[in-house]
Amino acid sequence: MDKFPVGGYCDSRFKKIESIFTEAIESGHELGASLAIEHEGEMVVNLYGGHKDENRKDSWEQETWVNVFSVTKAVTATCIAKLIDEGKLDFNEKVTTYWPEFGNNGKENTKVSDFLCHRAGMFGFAEGIPITNWTKWDHFTKALQEQKPIREPGSSQGYHALTYGWLVGEILKRIDGRSVGKYFEDEIAIPFGVDFKIGLDLEDFSKCADMIMIERDDTQSFPLERIKYIPSFILPRKLKNLKNAIVDGDFYWAFQSVAQGAGLTGVNDPEWRCAEIPSANGHGSAEGLAKLFGILSSGGTRNGKTIISSETLNTVTKMFSNGPDTVLMGGDMAFGLGYMLHNKSARIEESPRYSKGYFGHAGIGGAVAYGDKDKNFGYAFLCNQEHQMRDLYKTSNQISKALHSII
Repeated sequence: MDKFPVGGYCDSRFKKIESIFTEAIESGHELGASLAIEHEGEMVVNLYGGHKDENRKDSWEQETWVNVFSVTKAVTATCIAKLIDEGKLDFNEKVTTYWPEFGNNGKENTKVSDFLCHRAGMFGFAEGIPITNWTKWDHFTKALQEQKPIREPGSSQGYHALTYGWLVGEILKRIDGRSVGKYFEDEIAIPFGVDFKIGLDLEDFSKCADMIMIERDDTQSFPLERIKYIPSFILPRKLKNLKNAIVDGDFYWAFQSVAQGAGLTGVNDPEWRCAEIPSANGHGSAEGLAKLFGILSSGGTRNGKTIISSETLNTVTKMFSNGPDTVLMGGDMAFGLGYMLHNKSARIEESPRYSKGYFGHAGIGGAVAYGDKDKNFGYAFLCNQEHQMRDLYKTSNQISKALHSII
């Protein structure tokens, strides 16, 4: 097995973490990856290794960016939290206060908080993903604006995998006038030196790693569908939730296949990278995300500038919804206002032994980023090869477990 050198820096207290990261790269489990941890304002771990491409020709470098998929939702949530902090947005208000045209077809009473904690019942497109390209923002928001909700708003939690970005992003755009990507760049990325972007420019591509995604056969039925035929009364609660989710089919609404000829391209193509999809296509470095969550976890202020107050962070990281999630197979995912508060599979979770201050997000490609308000750290692990669900967050989980034993 060829050795792939790991570069970067690791404080001596975290050598156990460096060993885990190095093993993940050298074993070939991770094609390429980066890891950063900021603790009490200091970047104590900043490691990278492996390759940016499937052919293993381009080495992963410290400035390498990668698509973090749903970790982008937490970045978008930070922009929304800033609007809340500045008194420009009331999350208890109806969506129509800011987006009047949304109020039709049973969506009239949807609240802003329903968008943010995945309770709007708008987790898919009623007519399928619009036939357009990813850069056509208004095509997506208009389709969502005009359709009926799939579930009654506020009645249940169903993860808005893609639609979160257009729904939440349109609220920000209506209030501020800027897109989420531009807002984040102007208000957070540049002032605080956060190495992250939603909507790339062509000149950014040279530092991007390719994402290697699992090929899925949409003609195959979900393997757990056999549970539909087991009587509910003999199932424990979690399996009953799983059965209900499969019977209702919300997963398929939220993760709709792109129709052939729809004009939508893959995640390594320029169209996807240049679009602003504030739920799924943010690109950046582990160092940038660890810094963002480190600032937030340490009071929200750095060098005399403030992202949001600690009081606002405490508000937006309160639990607003706690499943069972009808899209995520009945899972007990918990959300604040845009932040994931509980995801056991990615070790974003409250624990009496460790902390109750976690907030962040995980992504389908294996990226995980979160902050800990109790212990004042920011964490980010990014990679460019999607794994099967059983191993999706394997490396990050091993690192998080070691981190908990050190801090």
